[in-house]
Amino acid sequence: MADLVDRAQIFVKAGDGGDGLATFRREKYVPRGGPDGGDGGRGGDIILEVDPQLNTLLRFRFEQRFAAGAGSAGGSARKHGRNGKDTVIGVPPGTVVRAEIDGETYTVDLIKPRQRLIAGRGGKGGLGNTHFATSTHQVPRIAELGQPGEEFTLQLELKLIADVGLIGFPNAGKSTLLAAISAARPKIANYPFTTLSPNLGVVEVGEQAFVVADIPGLIEGAHAGVGLGHDFLRHIERTGVLVHLVDAAGVDMRDPLQDFAQINEELRLYQPELAERPQIVALNKQDLPEARERLPELLRELPVDQDRVFAISSATGEGVQPLLRKVAEMLRESPNLLDEARADRGVDSPAPEIFNWPVPQRNPDAFTIIPENGGYRIRGEKIERTVSMLNFAQEESLDRLQRVLDSSGISDALRDAGIEEGDPVFIEKAELLWSEELGR
Repeated sequence: MADLVDRAQIFVKAGDGGDGLATFRREKYVPRGGPDGGDGGRGGDIILEVDPQLNTLLRFRFEQRFAAGAGSAGGSARKHGRNGKDTVIGVPPGTVVRAEIDGETYTVDLIKPRQRLIAGRGGKGGLGNTHFATSTHQVPRIAELGQPGEEFTLQLELKLIADVGLIGFPNAGKSTLLAAISAARPKIANYPFTTLSPNLGVVEVGEQAFVVADIPGLIEGAHAGVGLGHDFLRHIERTGVLVHLVDAAGVDMRDPLQDFAQINEELRLYQPELAERPQIVALNKQDLPEARERLPELLRELPVDQDRVFAISSATGEGVQPLLRKVAEMLRESPNLLDEARADRGVDSPAPEIFNWPVPQRNPDAFTIIPENGGYRIRGEKIERTVSMLNFAQEESLDRLQRVLDSSGISDALRDAGIEEGDPVFIEKAELLWSEELGR
């Protein structure tokens, strides 16, 4: 099994809405036909969906930009433009997604299969000129542009979801054990940090199966980010049971008891509840004389119930089956552990859940005026959306903007702020020069 790729950054662009159309009926027997321009179609959304078949973010090493389909323009005879196609991006269970929106960072945690995050919403289609006809203005030559789709840079982080996590210092034998008990094939060598990212394996004990994660070796100071500490520790957060491998031979003059205490202290300092997670201790490397000699002392001194301590050899398989039977027993006898882990992976999950960015609700009519570059910047959801959809190539669009500025109170607010003739006004991507004609 390939190493887990657990961080990525991607750029997503939802589809722009289609433009509305400004046309008029021109049938032979309708000499004074009214407006009949259709509305543009809505742009497609960018959707992140949990795929239980994935366990890595590897795809995003090679593909970092995603776009949804744009809506089609409206047609004559009030024909509505076609909506753009959504783009659905599969991510593994346990993916944390972050985006910065209006200067704030928002986070959504995708855990269960078929959970969906609308990561970028497609733009609304522009209105055709049929919407702008009134009793006093029966021949409107104005239609809206499609609204631009949302675009964000997303930070993806994978927090491993497994029933069992293998923890311990580098070279304790975790990768060798995982290779021996599952079909996983982690890189194994006799030097620290052979494993630089977690590996997953499925283990079967009788008719019971569970997922085991080989968590890269921890070192002193990991809780503070020393080495790759935070990258490693976060993968332990969602495991139900921890199997703590200890190098009982004390290779490289290490003290097994001190190693055991240090790893648990790192867990406690990083997240106190991790130190309380159900834990089985595997005194590894019993194929070496040094480990056998120290076994009685370790059994006596370890502050762990004896029925949760096993003398094993990852290399020869000695004691491994009793260890696995104990793991399976703990998962069975504490079904809440297994249920919580599997609920996180969404086994038998119901209909898809749909998430949106948890951005607080704002009053769309609210606006602020900020001095900028010798003029004023107007910010507000409704006014910015209106300007983004104005087609300034159409003469009537400026008249419409004048009415919106007046009816919304923005014109009066600009006067109160001290705006003068000829001062620039910035709204969304547009720059206008103020005149009392503009703000009448």
